[in-house]
Amino acid sequence: MTVRRSVTILGSTGSIGVSTLDLLAEAVAHGSAEVEIIALTAGRNVERLAEQARLWRPKLAVIADADLGDTLRDRLAGSGVQTAAGPEAVKTAAAMGADWVMSAIVGSAGLAPTLAAARTGAIIALANKESLICAGPALLETVRKANGVLIPVDSEHSAIFQVLQPDCRDRVARLILTASGGPFREWTREAMAGASREQALAHPNWSMGAKISIDSATMMNKGLEMIEAAYLFSTPADRIDVLIHPQSVIHSLVEYQDGSTLAQLGPPDMRAPIACAFAWPDRLPWPAQRLDLAAIGSLTFQAPDLDRFPAISLARQALRAGGAAPNAMNAANEAAVAAFLDRRIGFLDIAATVAETLERMDAAGDLIAGANADGALEIAMITDTSARRVAADVLASL
Repeated sequence: MTVRRSVTILGSTGSIGVSTLDLLAEAVAHGSAEVEIIALTAGRNVERLAEQARLWRPKLAVIADADLGDTLRDRLAGSGVQTAAGPEAVKTAAAMGADWVMSAIVGSAGLAPTLAAARTGAIIALANKESLICAGPALLETVRKANGVLIPVDSEHSAIFQVLQPDCRDRVARLILTASGGPFREWTREAMAGASREQALAHPNWSMGAKISIDSATMMNKGLEMIEAAYLFSTPADRIDVLIHPQSVIHSLVEYQDGSTLAQLGPPDMRAPIACAFAWPDRLPWPAQRLDLAAIGSLTFQAPDLDRFPAISLARQALRAGGAAPNAMNAANEAAVAAFLDRRIGFLDIAATVAETLERMDAAGDLIAGANADGALEIAMITDTSARRVAADVLASL
C-alpha cells in the first residue's frame, strides 16, 4: 500500500525537519509513499532551506527572519518556488491546507503556526513540545473542532500513542517516560556545576539541536514531556513517572491496572516515530534500521536523581499548579538555556533560574491564567513575555 500525502514542514532545516525529509525521500524511493510538498519553513538557515526547496519544489518556501527574505528569493530565483519571509508568512504556510503538517519549529515560536495548521483540520505531527506546554488544552480543542488529528512525534509520546489501547484508557495505572539520562547521568552535582557548553551538548544517543540537547542534559526535556503527556493522554501528574534507561531502546511504557506493562521498542532514530505519524493509521514500509536485542545484550534502568536533576520536580509542580505555570516555566527555561549557550551562566544556574522565576511570578499572582482556543495565543504570549522579563532579572542577579 502506498501512503499519499500533501505535506508542509514547519522547521524543515532543524534536526526533526531534516529527518522528516530524509524519511520521505527513502519512502518515495522505496515506493511506499507519494509526497507533494506544499510548504517548507525555516528560522534563519536560508542556505539549507533553499537547497531543500530546489530539491522538493514546494509551492512556498518561507524564512522566518524577515531580514533574510531577499537572500531566499535570490537563492530560489528561476526555480518556480514562491518565497516569503517573516513570522506571519510562516503562519500562512502552515494554513495552506496540506494533508499532513510536521510542526518542528523549536520553542514557543512554534505555537502560532501550529494553531494555524490545526484550524485547517490537517493531521498535525507534533514535534514542537512548546505548543502543548504553552497552550495544550486550547491546541487540542482547536484540533477537535476542525476534525483534525494530532499525533505526537517525540519518541516517548509516540511510544505511548502506539501502545495505549483506546478502549482501556480508564484502566491505565501509570505512564512511564524513559530518559537516557543525558551526558551527565553519572556526574556528581559538583562536577555538573562546572560543566561546559560542549560537554552539555554531547548527547550520548541522539543527534539533536542545541536547545533540545541542553534540555536533555538538565532533564528539563523529561519535565516538559510529563506536561505534554498529561495533556495528550488526559493523565494527572501523579500517574506519570520518569525512568532512566541509558540504552534508549524502550521509548516509553504504559502500565495497566491489571499489572500488565506494555512498551514500545526501537533503535534511537527519530525517523521511526516520524514514520508512524506520517502513515497513521497504517504502517510505512521503508528501509528502517532493525532492532537487534541479541546484539544489545542487556537493558538497564534506574530512578532519576531529583537532587541532581531538579527540572523534573519543577515541571511536576508546574503541571499541578496549572494555569500559566507550565508556559512560564517553558519561557524561563528558554531564556536560561540561551544564557548558558552564550556562556553567561553555569549549568546548574539553568534550573535555578527557572525555579526563581516561577517563585517570583507566583508571589506576584501572575501564574493564574486560562483561555479557550480563541484567546489562547494572546494569553500565552502575555505569559511568555512576562516570564522572560522576570527570568532576565533573575539572570542579571547571578
